[in-house]
Amino acid sequence: MKIPKKRWQMSPATLVLLSFVVLIACGSLLLKLDVSTVSGALPWIDAIFTATSAVCVTGLVVVDTGTCFTLVGQLVILALVQLGGLGVMTVSVALFTWIGRAVSLRNRLAMQDLFAHTPRRDIYRLVRSVVLFTFGAEFLGAGLLTLHFSDHMPFAKALYYGVFHAVSAFCNAGFALFADGLPRYAGSWLVNLVICALIVVGGIGFPVLYDLHARYLARENRTARLSLQTRTVLVTTALLIVGGAAMFALLEVPGSVMAERSLAEWLLIPIFQSITCRTAGFNTVDIAALREATVVMMILLMFVGASPGSCGGGIKTTTLATLALFTLSRIRHQRRVNLFRKSLPEATVSRAMSLVVLSTALIALVTFMLLLSDTFVDVPGEHPQARINALQYLFETVSAFATVGLSMGITASLSTWDKAWIIFMMFVGRVGVLTFSYVIVGNTVGGKEYAEENLMIG
Repeated sequence: MKIPKKRWQMSPATLVLLSFVVLIACGSLLLKLDVSTVSGALPWIDAIFTATSAVCVTGLVVVDTGTCFTLVGQLVILALVQLGGLGVMTVSVALFTWIGRAVSLRNRLAMQDLFAHTPRRDIYRLVRSVVLFTFGAEFLGAGLLTLHFSDHMPFAKALYYGVFHAVSAFCNAGFALFADGLPRYAGSWLVNLVICALIVVGGIGFPVLYDLHARYLARENRTARLSLQTRTVLVTTALLIVGGAAMFALLEVPGSVMAERSLAEWLLIPIFQSITCRTAGFNTVDIAALREATVVMMILLMFVGASPGSCGGGIKTTTLATLALFTLSRIRHQRRVNLFRKSLPEATVSRAMSLVVLSTALIALVTFMLLLSDTFVDVPGEHPQARINALQYLFETVSAFATVGLSMGITASLSTWDKAWIIFMMFVGRVGVLTFSYVIVGNTVGGKEYAEENLMIG
């Protein structure tokens, strides 16, 4: 009797992780080519760093994108940002369904994990809608930005700059072709509103966008209520944007980066930085010039990040809402966590708690490793206080983990090992801490149970 061989099955999480690894490897090879850089001598670590930052839609750069890379290199980065924002699996499934090819069950499950909070039959329709909406939003944003850029640069260059920054904004990547970012447009209503709109739309998550479309734009389901996911994301996002803008305006009082600003800049800068520091990484002010209290506030916003099923990283807005309601329910001695007259499953609450604990521990570990690396660096004639401080390392680490891309100006000065740690954080932040842990550790169902015994807490 012939015993059938047990075929190794790749889980959806592993499939998604490997797709990012392959894309980063291909991007690194392309950026390493002489035709991609002006000097033709980009170190391997910088090529890998740039490719990872693009695929993981982070925006941290060790070399200036606009001056170091040729047009070919910039187009490679733009393609990596687009594929990384949508996800290789998303593009593959969309192409297969359009040409009538069958999609495997593993790919279907991978899409289910990425874009749906509950099982749904129309997952293929959702994926197609994601791709079409992405290109539509980027096309509209690119057109508006081109109109503004064409006022002070040739039309062909304005068109290219408009497309590049629109894609970068929607995918929450933060790559810019200007060496200093966008401070020159700090008072431009058009640039600020377009970039902010693209960031928010790309950061609230494709399931939310699909739900809003089905409820308000499509003819079906007009009487259906918005899902708990959608309502939670919208309310939490609005509170974070308004709260972050108010805190930024209060902390950066006259005498700092907001001194001698116009009324338009006073209104636009706090809103822009509140939105961008959670997901995108664009800047209209010098981040290194901000006060320490403002930097800490921005670290907290970056740690939260975007929403599930989006292009951004962080612990996500729904995790913050779940954690806040869990704390409130325990203070009130309530057994369940309730939200919009719905009770959250205990498994969801436990998952949120685990995500916060693992993320905090990972950030602490990498920050410590960066500080440890700096401890053993002995620069002759350099005063110890002139070195990178702990707050700058923490800011860089959280920015990489949340795939934000903001920096206090230390990215280019990082050592090779420091860059490797930041690469690791960008990758884990894009794939997801829990997904990465599942692939590495595995999924053990069940487990042993013993007799209970109480433990004092607090």
